[in-house]
Amino acid sequence: MRVKTHAGEILNELFLKDLGITQTKLAEYLGVSFRTINELINGKRAVSVDMALRLAKFFDTTPEFWLNAQNAYDLSKANTEKIDKIKSYLEIA
Repeated sequence: MRVKTHAGEILNELFLKDLGITQTKLAEYLGVSFRTINELINGKRAVSVDMALRLAKFFDTTPEFWLNAQNAYDLSKANTEKIDKIKSYLEIA
């Protein structure tokens, strides 16, 4: 299974680059640190509920857009071979 795109990459590619907004300016506009934005964009930080609310307000999207993107990434990343090796209850019953 292919790992979905991290919400930070979506933020960077579809919003910041297209609108010409720097990480520094976004951090300033959202009232968070540069480090917070940088870690999010580099996939080192997940989108929290608080961040989803801030991004939604600033970009006129919904918090669900950001949280769904993050959840899709997290689920796809977690669905690894280790999980595939686990048998379902029906297989062992």
